[in-house]
Amino acid sequence: MNKNVFFAILIFYTLVIFMSCAGNKRIRQTQPPVVSAPVIITPPVSVKTSDPGEKFFEDLFKHTPGQFENILKHRDDWNVQIIYTQVNRDREGRPQLKHFYFNGSIPKYFYPASSIKLPIALLALQKIRELSGKGITRNSTMITEMNYAGQTAEYNDPNTPDGKPNIEQYIKKIFLVSDNDAYNRLYEFLGQEYINSELQKKGYSSAQILHRLEVFLTEDQNRHTNPTKFFDNNNQLIYAAPGLFNQQAFTKRTDYIGKGYFSNGNFIDRPMVFSNKNRLNLSDLNSILQALVYPETVEPRKRFNITNDDRNFVLKYMSAYPSESIFPSYDTSIHDASNKFIMVGGKDENLRKNVRIFNKVGVAYGQLIDVAFVVDHTNKIEFMLSAAIYCNEDAILNDDKYDYESIGLPFLKNLGDAIYEYEKARKKNYQPDLSSFIFSYDK
Repeated sequence: MNKNVFFAILIFYTLVIFMSCAGNKRIRQTQPPVVSAPVIITPPVSVKTSDPGEKFFEDLFKHTPGQFENILKHRDDWNVQIIYTQVNRDREGRPQLKHFYFNGSIPKYFYPASSIKLPIALLALQKIRELSGKGITRNSTMITEMNYAGQTAEYNDPNTPDGKPNIEQYIKKIFLVSDNDAYNRLYEFLGQEYINSELQKKGYSSAQILHRLEVFLTEDQNRHTNPTKFFDNNNQLIYAAPGLFNQQAFTKRTDYIGKGYFSNGNFIDRPMVFSNKNRLNLSDLNSILQALVYPETVEPRKRFNITNDDRNFVLKYMSAYPSESIFPSYDTSIHDASNKFIMVGGKDENLRKNVRIFNKVGVAYGQLIDVAFVVDHTNKIEFMLSAAIYCNEDAILNDDKYDYESIGLPFLKNLGDAIYEYEKARKKNYQPDLSSFIFSYDK
């Protein structure tokens, strides 16, 4: 055979085989691949720094040597979570908000403690507005009765001008000294179903407010809330609400904390179950604060249906110190800084005259939380900063050996100071008018 003919035939058959394979390959691509075993792709450890919020905080911490090394080292086992909200104003003074998150991509459960009192106070004012047609105000006398096991009644309050309890007084106590009984009375006034359905309706999906504070009742007893009665200034009954029972089912949870705990003097060698305790994550707490401070920046459903006077009332007592209140009044054993953690660390000597902090803290089971809005009228600074940290190095609960003083409070003070100094140096196109956050305190 002629050599040229041979090579021509060889090339022809090679092309036929190639095209056939290519065609078969295209057909196979349209079919689902056959995989013999699941393929698990593990992201690299450095994935955390790819988030702009994580990078912001890591850079901030590195520029403050000696204060945050342990926070970065123990960010997971101390369950450190932070949200910094930066505020920029436009030409018309409207706020534009930008959030930076640390350890917030998949938030781990923490016990919210007294931080839940913030939404409860707002819901109480919302409920009062819903009942305003009956002549009820936040100053109307509210008597709490009892009609179920575990309940207690409340008929008097010696720390009000007329000696009678009311919604306004309870809210003042919540923000001035984080009073647990005041929270419980508002919980009972609202009822468990109203609290949870309203928070869910507003989009605060992590919310499960399941119990009173400081009193240990069964799940059934916490589902039952007390009857309440409202009276006008002439002691005439204007509204009576029956005791309520919440029949709604809650989503089941599997939340545990620690490696062991004490119960009735006995050590239990396993994590403590928190699935039946209150839940409200930091993102929702921060959003609730935002809805109060900057209501125009959140969608309407997230706002609380309260009057502007109610809003100013809450802001006033969120920022007031116990020594600035007449009703209720507190002696000098209650320190002004006792409920100020961010920038202050709970110590009076760290309070600054030109700075006001509008906040709500939480402390329990080794957990520290502060959800705060900070204003410096002199330097025209405004920012929101919410943070949570678990301060319990031995991981044993109910042993009264928590690390608030050595870990938690210094962290929250240093964190607030670092953000404050960052804000002080940050250039802004337009200076904010912060006059709406100036209040005349009682004394």
